[in-house]
Amino acid sequence: MLANLQSKNHIMKIIQCLEDERTFYEIAADILKYVEEYLNTSHAYIVQRDLEKENYRIVIRYDRDDRHQDAKIIDEQKLQLCGEQMVYAENSRGTYGEELHLLGAECGIGIPVYIKNGQAVMHILILDAEERNFSDEELEYIANVSLIMQDIAQKKVSSRSMISTNGILKAILTNIGSGILVFDMEQNTVLFKNTIAETSEENIRVLSDAMKSMMEEKEHLIPKRPVEFFDAESGLWFDVAFSKLSWIDGRDVVLISSNDTTLKKKNSTRSAFQAQNDFLTGLYNRMKCEMDLKKIAEQTQKNGQKGAVLFIDMDNFKTINDSLGHDYGDALLKEIGVTLQGIVGLRNHCYRMGGDEFIAIVTPENYDLLNKILTNITTYFNRPWYLIDSECYCTMSMGVVLFPENGTDVNSLIKKADIAMYEAKHYGKNRYVFYRDQKDDASYRRLAVESSMRQAVEASCEEFVVFYQPIVNTQTNRCVGCESLVRWNSKALGFIGPGEFIPLAEYLGLIVEIGDFVLETACRQCKEWNERYNPDFSVNVNLSVVQLLQQNVVKHISEIIFSTGVNPKNITLEITENLAINDMERVMKIIDGLKKIGVKIALDDFGTGYSSLNYIKQLDFDIIKVDKSFVDDILTDDYEKAFVKLIVDLSQQIGAKLCVEGIETREQYELLKEMKADSIQGYFFSKPVPAQEFEQKFLR
Repeated sequence: MLANLQSKNHIMKIIQCLEDERTFYEIAADILKYVEEYLNTSHAYIVQRDLEKENYRIVIRYDRDDRHQDAKIIDEQKLQLCGEQMVYAENSRGTYGEELHLLGAECGIGIPVYIKNGQAVMHILILDAEERNFSDEELEYIANVSLIMQDIAQKKVSSRSMISTNGILKAILTNIGSGILVFDMEQNTVLFKNTIAETSEENIRVLSDAMKSMMEEKEHLIPKRPVEFFDAESGLWFDVAFSKLSWIDGRDVVLISSNDTTLKKKNSTRSAFQAQNDFLTGLYNRMKCEMDLKKIAEQTQKNGQKGAVLFIDMDNFKTINDSLGHDYGDALLKEIGVTLQGIVGLRNHCYRMGGDEFIAIVTPENYDLLNKILTNITTYFNRPWYLIDSECYCTMSMGVVLFPENGTDVNSLIKKADIAMYEAKHYGKNRYVFYRDQKDDASYRRLAVESSMRQAVEASCEEFVVFYQPIVNTQTNRCVGCESLVRWNSKALGFIGPGEFIPLAEYLGLIVEIGDFVLETACRQCKEWNERYNPDFSVNVNLSVVQLLQQNVVKHISEIIFSTGVNPKNITLEITENLAINDMERVMKIIDGLKKIGVKIALDDFGTGYSSLNYIKQLDFDIIKVDKSFVDDILTDDYEKAFVKLIVDLSQQIGAKLCVEGIETREQYELLKEMKADSIQGYFFSKPVPAQEFEQKFLR
């Protein structure tokens, strides 16, 4: 539509040249310029026939970049310009390739201009230095230009120009895809209507309204810019343009044209919607949130009122998204969006900030409902979500910041709400926490840790180190392996324990990069120890939930292991029992794929989850690791003693080795040795230590 509008505007500009009193060559030069502007080609010529020499010479030239030489002669026999309206339109590989190259072009169009006795005594050449295909609209535009230029030329040599011009002008205006009428304001009469202005009901109404509007203006002022009209009956939008020009007989008239801009209007509205709305949920986006919050916070402070920002983050969205698939994740986000919008007091003030993060603004008008709003949100997130063909649970953590008591700056309010949200996660998730303005609060510590961790990961995890804790065979009392455990020695914050940074790394999505670093480091270290000390020595590496549910996880882990050259049988991958799994079949395939690499699979933290036996029955584990909590009181607690004995017997029945974690005393060690546990791990032998220290203590 835009191309049609530009074409019409250019044609109207060229039509005005009909009454130009300058010479034909001066007018033609301007027309070539207009053509170049519209088609965006490199150059255009008018070539004139030399009857004596039977060839063509360039008489008018317009070059966009002025690179081409003047007065090239084209051999008539080669060019073969004939008496058709469109002579040729081709590229440099065609029949006229040599002539096009002569004029510095790769493609072109030739159009005859008839003047004497129906003879084409000159031609317009539209040329481009690059290959292109001219569209039907562009070809129609060029044909109209040739007709106008023909009429101008004829007028200069014929005394009957008025009759000729009248016919050509009406033919052009009739074929333009807009409603056109020519109006004599002095006589208050319509001199001409094209076909669309006579037959299209919408255009008839719009042009009629445009004439009335123009006549009602004081002093009959003609609008300099297009005026927007809406036709209520059809629901269409039009741009109506007004142009003064001299008519065929010399009188001053106004040409009124109407162009249907409905599609353009809809596209503009759609663009405005997309700029401020989230495409998936239909909620407002971050940009709209910041705009609204700025306005509401400033108005609240001015009027002495109160408002609140609620920052909502899903607790286990990534697990659902990775295990069930993105279709389910998208469906969940849509459901959450609909739910938030339906809560009384939040409508039209809910925003998706990206990923699984949402913000809701409680305006001053609804501030009295704040406690009820918080209760409703918590209630909804404690219910199951019904997605496509299944249901799942997905709780949320929410941070609440009040304004203006905690400020009115948009970025500061969002940041404080985020801090409070992380506090909710820190205290166990599935809850909301109000922001507390305390500089020594753990929230500020969290921001510092987050910032430093991002920088550490971006720097190839150079600040992270791998420690190793020995695993001892109870029958031989020898160290047969170890577990690799990551530690972080931050340049900015000092040594940070895994209990502080690993949950944050999982929340931020950085655990994959850290996990890859640990796996590669442990594999290289294992290979070195195998070659120097013991070819059967093994190293255990923990896999997080996020790592395990990554796409192509088997291929990715395989590439890391084989790139290090370690023997896969000496690597054991530990999977925690508390793994939140929605798709057991998928996890079974992943474990099966990992075992095909040659690695061993261990079930870590056994006994802390609710589906332990189910795991053991369905998943082919090589090693079962009993959690520390079941041996802390094993010497005095009969239940713990019976539980461990049961698991020892069970592991023997299913052919898995048993490793007991958290051994701190010789008495515990002797008891487990008596129970025939295969191996143990704990502070009784050593806490996790750096590789060099481990090597000196247990391998040399």
